[in-house]
Amino acid sequence: MIIIMNTLVILSAKYLYIVIILAAIGLTFYKTKMEKRIEMIVTAIFAAIIVLALIWLSRHLIYSARPFVVGHFTPLIPHVADNGFPSDHTAISMGAALVIYLFNKYAGIILAVLALWVGIARVLAGVHHPIDIFGSIIIALIAIMAAKLILKRCPKLLSCPMKKLGK
Repeated sequence: MIIIMNTLVILSAKYLYIVIILAAIGLTFYKTKMEKRIEMIVTAIFAAIIVLALIWLSRHLIYSARPFVVGHFTPLIPHVADNGFPSDHTAISMGAALVIYLFNKYAGIILAVLALWVGIARVLAGVHHPIDIFGSIIIALIAIMAAKLILKRCPKLLSCPMKKLGK
């Protein structure tokens, strides 16, 4: 039983974020009209840029030694002993989930739960503290709110020559 749980944690901690991103991309193109698709893509681009900027900034402002460094144990997944704050995997997957949530509440909630599981798995794997995961979720929320605000204040950013192709 422990081997199965460890395998689930390892796979989730290392690879589930990729599944979330691919699902978000798929949902962007699945049964979505061109105008809504462009809005989703532009929102995702702005959110991704903001998430990455906030990850970079917070990594330079906050230091959190990884649990395996502090606790002197071997984590379930190999990892360098660098700053653990924030969790890139969690912030990126939660950002993708929240972009989808803006356009499809049901699918967004499912992806957000999976993104939360990514964070939990990374804690269980011994490479992050819960505060690293919490900080990543806050970063994703700030990024989505900022992206929405930017696009609300600058609606011309959604104007795109590709709209003509969809009509």
